[in-house]
Amino acid sequence: MTTIAPRRQPMSLFPDFSELFAGFPSLGGLRPAFDTRVMRLEDEMEDGHYVVRAEMPGVDPAKDIDITVRDGQLTIKAERSEKKDFDGRSEFSYGSFVRSVSLPTGADEGSIEATYDKGILTISVAVSEPKLAERHIEVHSANGQ
Repeated sequence: MTTIAPRRQPMSLFPDFSELFAGFPSLGGLRPAFDTRVMRLEDEMEDGHYVVRAEMPGVDPAKDIDITVRDGQLTIKAERSEKKDFDGRSEFSYGSFVRSVSLPTGADEGSIEATYDKGILTISVAVSEPKLAERHIEVHSANGQ
């Protein structure tokens, strides 16, 4: 699996909140309290396609998942409703989940396909190699000579 770096975006002064705790052990069970409602993703380039996979167990893909693309940003939204007839202890996450990723240069936003199987959402976007054309730039003197 080869991961790729998406389009460069301005770095935020504050990282994604869940990333702050990624390198730490569970700290006696405290990490799950900060790690709730995080949509876990993986991405790679595969046969000319940028492929994103998201863990989304327990959702109905037809009703609970919304995928949009705008200005090179792919946004995945999902909603998992809590069962009202449950009276025990639960460590499951419920509610709304949102995650955005930058598409790589050359991504064809019109070719996006999505499938859902066994709790994994897979999104595939065709990517063409950017055509780099070399061009000579004439330099002019500031005083007009």
